[in-house]
Amino acid sequence: MNNDIRCLSTEDIEINCSPSFQKKNHSNFWKSLHRIWENLVKKLLSNPNELQVWQKVDRQGNIYWQAYDPVTGKSFSSGSQTDVCMWIEQLYRY
Repeated sequence: MNNDIRCLSTEDIEINCSPSFQKKNHSNFWKSLHRIWENLVKKLLSNPNELQVWQKVDRQGNIYWQAYDPVTGKSFSSGSQTDVCMWIEQLYRY
């Protein structure tokens, strides 16, 4: 029994990707990397005790708002920006 192991050279490997597929993946990679970088910078520059409010999109494409107060540990979410503003006002009213 012969157990020969050999490595494939680049000539032995065929890459069957169209140029548009390669360009699309390259573009998605840089977009993802840019998004990660932006989130990292936001985290580093943010005040950990500051009220946080952000907009999200669920699986059905519905847009909703979330708010979190790290000082009290309370959070709130709603499909209405007005509701979130009212929650913030009530939170700091007292």
